[in-house]
Amino acid sequence: MKSSGWLTPQSLARQVEKALEAQVRSHNFSTRAPTSRCSRTTTTSSSFRRPFTHTTRRANRPPAEDPSFTSVLDNPPELVRTGRRHGPGLIILAIIPVTAFLLGTWQVQRLGWKTELIAKFEDRIVREPLPLPPRVDPDAIHDFDYRRVRARGHYRHDREMLVGPRIRDGEQGYMVVTPLEREGEGTTVLVNRGWISKKFRDQRSRPESLPTSEVEVEGLLREPWKKNMFTPENRPDKNEFYFPDVKQMAALTDSQPVWIEQTMEPDLLQTIDMESKGIPIGRPAEVNLRNNHAQYIFTWYGLAVATSIMFYMVVKKPPTDISRRVRMNKDWS
Repeated sequence: MKSSGWLTPQSLARQVEKALEAQVRSHNFSTRAPTSRCSRTTTTSSSFRRPFTHTTRRANRPPAEDPSFTSVLDNPPELVRTGRRHGPGLIILAIIPVTAFLLGTWQVQRLGWKTELIAKFEDRIVREPLPLPPRVDPDAIHDFDYRRVRARGHYRHDREMLVGPRIRDGEQGYMVVTPLEREGEGTTVLVNRGWISKKFRDQRSRPESLPTSEVEVEGLLREPWKKNMFTPENRPDKNEFYFPDVKQMAALTDSQPVWIEQTMEPDLLQTIDMESKGIPIGRPAEVNLRNNHAQYIFTWYGLAVATSIMFYMVVKKPPTDISRRVRMNKDWS
């Protein structure tokens, strides 16, 4: 039997275990006390600080993982001009070709109308002249415009009227209008005998142009003339007539408002002889209506094409280096 003074292995192990537990407890107490003091100090000091919020930081995802991501290769940028691109001048430039095209189309219609009118008048000219009836209805003259007629009578030189000035071959002169008095009362008509030089204005300087016997006049029955806005008014009191106002002249000479233009086709020598003697030179039997609508058609349609090209060039003009900016095709935000 062993003495009580001896330590057995079991008792030695229990003592070592107790010593270790005491050491651990003493170590935990020494480390916990400073921490508590520091914690109190931190808590006290943090109570005086301004509170702030903590946000949860989002995880950064690569752009390629976003389903709505669009690459710059799939959606390239576009070069455009910034600021005010076009002004009111572009609107005017757009109106010009439209207006020119409409005017050209209108001239096409006018060309057809004028061509038919000239053809109708030429058909009347080639027909045999009609004897002029004693009395003529002024309203019916429109249907016989440019119709060749024939009339006999005596010239009333005492009621002669000069209309002008009129230019022929670069020389200034007048048209001689003389009433033709026919048999019967109220049958007098106005006859435009033709052109004379200005130097034969006085009847006494051209006696050969004043026949006194009965004459036969062949000419074109014409509608009354229309005065334009640039022609001054006639002055019958001074025997100055700037345009043939048929109704006014008929009232002054007690004639019918019927206008006949005497026609003749003299050769060159006869024309020179008549001009030197002051004998009126009548007009040829032809239609002298101007028909320039084909030129107008070319002009208006050409203007429409030219201005259309200009409009296209202005709209499609590339921007300069200074005004170029990059504009994205889609919203990149």
